[in-house]
Amino acid sequence: MARYRIVPERSHVYIDAKSSLHPIHSTTDGLEGLVEFEFGSDGEVDLSNKPVGKLSLAVTKLSSGNRMEDRELHKRIDSRRFPTIEGVLDQMEPAGKEAYQVTGEITFRGVTKTHQDQMTIHVADEQTIELEGKSRFDIREFGMEPPKMLMLKVDPEVDVRVDIIAVKEG
Repeated sequence: MARYRIVPERSHVYIDAKSSLHPIHSTTDGLEGLVEFEFGSDGEVDLSNKPVGKLSLAVTKLSSGNRMEDRELHKRIDSRRFPTIEGVLDQMEPAGKEAYQVTGEITFRGVTKTHQDQMTIHVADEQTIELEGKSRFDIREFGMEPPKMLMLKVDPEVDVRVDIIAVKEG
C-alpha cells in the first residue's frame, strides 16, 4: 500500500458557524497526518486492502481573525489541556466515482465520537492525491458549550470542510 503524507501548508480546514450578530468563518492550514491507499487501474481506491488514515490539527491554528472571538474559542476548547483535534479512519465504502462513505473517530476536547460522511479522493498525479469532504458537527456532543459574549451567541452546529493535499512517500 502506498503511504501519502499530508502537506500541512497546502491542506486547509474551513469552519463556518452562525451567530446572533454575524457569520463566523475560519480557515486554517497546518493539518498533519498520513493516509495509506492502494489505487486500482481505474483510479479508484482498492478497498480490498484496508485504507489507513490519521490526521491532526493544532487547536492554536483555529482563528476567525477576531482576537476576542478567538480568545473565547480557545478558552472554551481548553486548548492547553486539549491541544489537538484528531481523526482516525476506520472504514470506507464506495459512494460513486471518486466518492466514498468514510467512517472514523474524531477526538475533540478529549471526547471521541464516531462520525460518518462522504469524501472524494482524486489522484492528481503519480505522487499526489487530493481529498475533500465536509461535515456538520454539534460541538455540544464534544462537551463544549457554544461561546456567548455580550450580544454574541454562537449556534452549536458548525460546518467543517477539509481540502487535503497528500504526497507519496519514498
